[in-house]
Amino acid sequence: MPALRGRRVLLAYGLAGEANRLLAPVGFNYMGAQLRWLRSCGADARVVPVPTTAPVAANAQRLAAAIQASPGRCLVVAHSKGGLEALEALLDPAVAAQCDGLLAFQSPFAGSPMADAFLRRRLLHRPTRWLAWLLRAGDMGGLPDLTVGGRAAWMAAHAAPLRALLGQVPVLCVASSLQPETATGQDRMCLPLVRWMHQRGQGPNDALVSVASALLPGARHLVLPGSHHGLVTTGPGRDPVGVLRRALPLLLSPVPAPLPAIPLPSGS
Repeated sequence: MPALRGRRVLLAYGLAGEANRLLAPVGFNYMGAQLRWLRSCGADARVVPVPTTAPVAANAQRLAAAIQASPGRCLVVAHSKGGLEALEALLDPAVAAQCDGLLAFQSPFAGSPMADAFLRRRLLHRPTRWLAWLLRAGDMGGLPDLTVGGRAAWMAAHAAPLRALLGQVPVLCVASSLQPETATGQDRMCLPLVRWMHQRGQGPNDALVSVASALLPGARHLVLPGSHHGLVTTGPGRDPVGVLRRALPLLLSPVPAPLPAIPLPSGS
C-alpha cells in the first residue's frame, strides 16, 4: 500500500495483550501479522509498550508520549482497551496535531458488561492480579475504566473535546459480530459468551464488546463478522491482514464515503 511507505504507525494492544503475544508459537498471533505487513509496506511500525491492565488515563499518557516522541505525524492502530487509551491521548490538541488517523478495532467506548461481571467476582481478583504482575501487564487498575457505568461517565465528561477531536482527526471504528451460523474454528468457543451478552441486552456482539459499544458516535464505522480477537489474530478462518487492508483506505480517504457493513441478525 503506497500510502504507508515511510509513514509512522503505532500499534496499541488491548487488555492482556502481553499474554496474547506469548501465544504466537501456538498459532494465536496477536497483531503480529498486521505488524509484519505494515513493515513490508515500508511503514515505520511498532508496538507502543504499555502495561495493558493499567488505568486508561495512565496508558493514554504513555501513548501521547510515543506519538510526540518523533516530530513526524503518525497513524494509530489500536485494539480493544488500546482504542480507549488512544482516544484519550488524542484529546490533547498537541497530540492530535501529530496524528493522521486512529483505527480502533473492537474498542468498548460504551463499556463492556464483562468488566462489570468480573469486578463483582472478588474470588478472581487476586489470581488475576498475580497473573498480570507475572506478565508485567500492570496491576489490573484499568478494569473499572471498562465498565458500562465508568465509560458512560467518561463519555459524558468529555463530550465537547470528543466532538472537536472527531472534526480534526479521522477515526474509523471497526466492530464485529459473532453469529452461530457463521462462526468457525476458534470463534465457536466464544459463542457461550455471545449468548451471555445477548441475555444482558447487548444485541449483536463479539463475545466481549457489543457492536453498539464499539461504534463511536461521529466516527467512521465498519462492521465485520468475527469474535473479539478474530479481526486481529491469525487462525483458521481469520485474515487480520485482509481486515487491515480493507480498513486503512476507509480511514485515510479524504472524504468519508458510505462504509459497507455486514447485515446483523437481531437474534443470537
